[in-house]
Amino acid sequence: MSRVARHSTEAEIEALEALCEQLAAAESDVSVEWVDGFMTALLASRRVITPAEWLPAMFGEAFEKAFATPEAVQSAMDALMPRWNVLASQLDVDSMIDHPEELRLGPLMITYDEAARAEVVKAGHMSAEEAEDLLQTGALWAEGFSDAVEAFADDWPEPDTDTEEGRWYDDCLMRVYALMLPKEDLAKHLEANYNGQTMERDQLVDEACYGVQDLRLYWLDHAPKPETRRVEAQPGRNDPCHCGSGKKFKKCHGAAAD
Repeated sequence: MSRVARHSTEAEIEALEALCEQLAAAESDVSVEWVDGFMTALLASRRVITPAEWLPAMFGEAFEKAFATPEAVQSAMDALMPRWNVLASQLDVDSMIDHPEELRLGPLMITYDEAARAEVVKAGHMSAEEAEDLLQTGALWAEGFSDAVEAFADDWPEPDTDTEEGRWYDDCLMRVYALMLPKEDLAKHLEANYNGQTMERDQLVDEACYGVQDLRLYWLDHAPKPETRRVEAQPGRNDPCHCGSGKKFKKCHGAAAD
């Protein structure tokens, strides 16, 4: 049965923004959009990655500086986990299998227009050329996604582009990474992958979201295999103990099992 994808409430987004502001005070250059992209990659990965693993990878030492007490840590997790749960709902495998054409992922992205870029340039943060290339909707989100892939590289092996499956995997990643490309590189990407057609930014974002959903499904057939546990054969109770003591197994190491 398909589950309806959840979406974050305004209060949940505001709490996440407040958390990012606290981390910025602790010298961590993060934003809601970047965090959202990072979390999305974690949830699209081939295995379940726990908060104990991704917190230090995402925030480094800044998290401990900003949230130094158990109460502060709990408050931070209360801001992070609602968004985590929303993304998990949007990337629900059963729902995507039932409705593969449905766009379920709803990323948190800043929408940049010419006026917004002009304000950044006026403030002296970057040149007009840099703003045109860097201040594109979804670029920071894709950067967060890319940073998570890099941080957990073992869970994102390089695709074997000599195979059809590997090329599909690579294409899914490129649909995300295309959001970070400067204008000239993006034009080359569109020429190579979309017959040179012009695509609006919203279309590129949708392509990236479908790419993430496809990656989540890709890992269903390419999940890491569990390690085979080897159990050594136990000697019989009346056999000599394997430790070389000269005693019978039942009187030596076998006694502990009784």
